[in-house]
Amino acid sequence: MRFIKTLILSAVILIAGHQKIQGQVFSASVKQFIEVQDSIVAITQVKIIDGTGKPSLTNQDIVLVKNRIQAMGPSGKIFIPNNAIIINGSGKTVIPGLIMLHEHLFYAKPFEGAYKAVHMTNTFPKMYLAGGVTTMRTAGSIEANADLNVKNLINQGKMTGPKIDVSTPHIEREGFIPQIQSLYGNESPERMVDYWVDKGVTSVKLYNNITKDDMSRVIKAAHARHIKATGHLCSITYREAAGLGIDNLEHGFMASSDFIKNKKENECNNGNIRQSLSDLDDNSPELLELMQYLIQKNITITYTPTVFEPFTKREVIPGGGIVALAPFLKEQIQGIYDALVNKDSVSARLFTKEMNRIRKFYAMGGKLVVGTDPTGAGRTIAGYANQRMIELLVETGFTITEAIKISTLNGAMYLDIANETGSIEVGKIADMVLIDGDLEKDITNIRRMEIVFKEGIGFSSKKIFDSVKGKLGLD
Repeated sequence: MRFIKTLILSAVILIAGHQKIQGQVFSASVKQFIEVQDSIVAITQVKIIDGTGKPSLTNQDIVLVKNRIQAMGPSGKIFIPNNAIIINGSGKTVIPGLIMLHEHLFYAKPFEGAYKAVHMTNTFPKMYLAGGVTTMRTAGSIEANADLNVKNLINQGKMTGPKIDVSTPHIEREGFIPQIQSLYGNESPERMVDYWVDKGVTSVKLYNNITKDDMSRVIKAAHARHIKATGHLCSITYREAAGLGIDNLEHGFMASSDFIKNKKENECNNGNIRQSLSDLDDNSPELLELMQYLIQKNITITYTPTVFEPFTKREVIPGGGIVALAPFLKEQIQGIYDALVNKDSVSARLFTKEMNRIRKFYAMGGKLVVGTDPTGAGRTIAGYANQRMIELLVETGFTITEAIKISTLNGAMYLDIANETGSIEVGKIADMVLIDGDLEKDITNIRRMEIVFKEGIGFSSKKIFDSVKGKLGLD
């Protein structure tokens, strides 16, 4: 008689005794969140949104062997080994693990009305994984050494979190944030790039106050080391950066200084950017020409609506993440929200206009990825914001299958890992998320993640989120 272990996940249930079968050894602090760690796992009768942009598939079975997707197909039509752990996926949805490219391991913690970045060493890595993120890029690091250490500890099974592409510190000339690394005088941009690449970073981040000469030298140094460069710009226009060979531009078109009248070379004025973009017509020939130029230059745009949403009269912490805040921080953030709500009409206007521009850029054939950028008003936080991103992509006008592709396979393609991850396909690494509910019937089901599989290891989203409730800010 065939012996099949059956696991019905109406709620996430711990499978005891399965923390030993796959090869990697995990610390006790990681094991507490592991739901599934078996050599063979089958999810049956599930809906699959595979990340390729193709229509969803219903009533499907997926077989995972060790860390790979071995088989998938119509339920009952593929072979499921006798010793497989069976997960009943009826009424549920599987999507690829999220791959998001503007994340940070620090948080914009308010301090007397000023900006202070605080490294969330213990909470953010876990929260990202709980929010379905299996791969992330830190688009700028306040403490790059700490980010590298966290990455390595996760890889060693000693910390809980996603796979991490670590970037350099933000590279710029003297700016307004004390913790950001600056180039001084004749300091060599090339030496800075080489130093951090030698340390193990795999991306380069340029920031607001950078000169064209600095940017050119940084990009050339990065490309010489086979590393891509991205930028949150201000002093340099998008057209100038694309001409200098940058690979990626952050924050959609919200950081584009291209439309400031009589803009001075190498000068940053964020206020002028906001006003020029607010005044700009979405069908402006100049905007369309810029989009076409960026497409011609093979530039990838990172869309980050989650960092701008807090200025538009919505949730205090978009995605429902207010439960994660430590009480003192929750009080501060609520006070800031109450003081500023209904007072920033320009931000609300720009938020809507940006949605139109991103949709237009994508329709023209532009390369688009996403990230949450937990900075700004201190109301964008790891995990919760990543789930919220999927909802905002649908609000922007993308179909659910498009939204999932933008959040998964597109990121993998940019990071040059699409042959291994980013979509649910036979032979690829088992990076995927099991969601309680039909995502196509209700996009808010994205907040009902049950198991996040990273390289075939299944982590409980709920257990991780529960472990950080009321603790964010105490790191």
